[in-house]
Amino acid sequence: MKKQIEQLLEHADVKINGTRPWDIQVHNEELYKRVLGGGTLALGEAYMDGWWDSEALDQFIDRVLRAQIDKKLRVSPALIWHITKATLTNRQTKERAKIVGKEHYDAGNDLYERMLDSRMIYSCGYWKDATNLEEAQEAKLDLICRKLKLEPGMKLLDIGCGWGGLAKFAAERYEVLVVGVTISKEQAVLAKERCAGLPIDIRLQDYRDITEQFDRVVSVGMFEHVGYKNYREYMEVVHRVLVPSGLTLLHTIGSNRSVHSTDPWIDKYIFRGGMLPSVKQIATASERLFALEDWHNFGTDYDRTLMAWHENFVNRWGEIQDKYSERFYRMWTYYLLICAGSFRAEKNRLWQVVFSKVGSQVNYESVR
Repeated sequence: MKKQIEQLLEHADVKINGTRPWDIQVHNEELYKRVLGGGTLALGEAYMDGWWDSEALDQFIDRVLRAQIDKKLRVSPALIWHITKATLTNRQTKERAKIVGKEHYDAGNDLYERMLDSRMIYSCGYWKDATNLEEAQEAKLDLICRKLKLEPGMKLLDIGCGWGGLAKFAAERYEVLVVGVTISKEQAVLAKERCAGLPIDIRLQDYRDITEQFDRVVSVGMFEHVGYKNYREYMEVVHRVLVPSGLTLLHTIGSNRSVHSTDPWIDKYIFRGGMLPSVKQIATASERLFALEDWHNFGTDYDRTLMAWHENFVNRWGEIQDKYSERFYRMWTYYLLICAGSFRAEKNRLWQVVFSKVGSQVNYESVR
């Protein structure tokens, strides 16, 4: 079995117990059997269990994905069941949507405060002219506001508002009124504290329950949780709450192909029920409702963002390690670095898409 893994890794120029940063160090010889039997889920769990390491895990994943080794691993029964569940059931109903809020976003504000920038923006930064994470996130927020053509007095809906970073920025810099909704209790509590004194209403609410009208609607890093069975409903909700002359911006990680599930390790340990939309799925969901005004890809910027998060996480781990286990540390490290490698290999994309309502004739001019 070791020989089989060695032959697979040769395609990516990765050696077992090699000396280069992207080579892997195997600490348990049962790893080969485990990975061949369980695929990417087993690979991630084995890393969490300390069965193997790589000095530069992001580089290892980048090479493995470019060589498409993940496609050469046999399909395990667990993966078949995972795909079947995703296809036959709606894993992003209102009740199920609360699960990811509790499991991931409620993991602990102390964790995110140390990993993220000062505004706690948990989405890709815009590094075009930035030299650090703080600058990249501020540039992203300003880019969004300029793309939405925000003007003083407008009412903005922020779907999946996180800890209120964008809402606060838009209210302070562009003098708009903001309603922010999140399904995370921890996010809602801290967002209210951070936005106190501003014309911002933070709600613990599912986006499907919104009834008011808004001049602008934005969603940043939330659409990945919507699920393919609900893409059309999401667009219908936004269309319903947006004024006739309004604009909406969708900031989302994207996939090069249409899928109905995500990687089983990510699904089990990081984003329960999440999945990445494709260009086709977004376009189909918006058809007859919205006119496409702009589509901007800057996926390579997520690589830099994730590496910056990982650096912060490692450097400040000592401040919070008493609250978390060593296995959590390895899980979180694995999550951040495999995602960085995935964006570097261009398996994942990062899109900002601007829509207007069909027939609104807003005469939109793209912003970069």
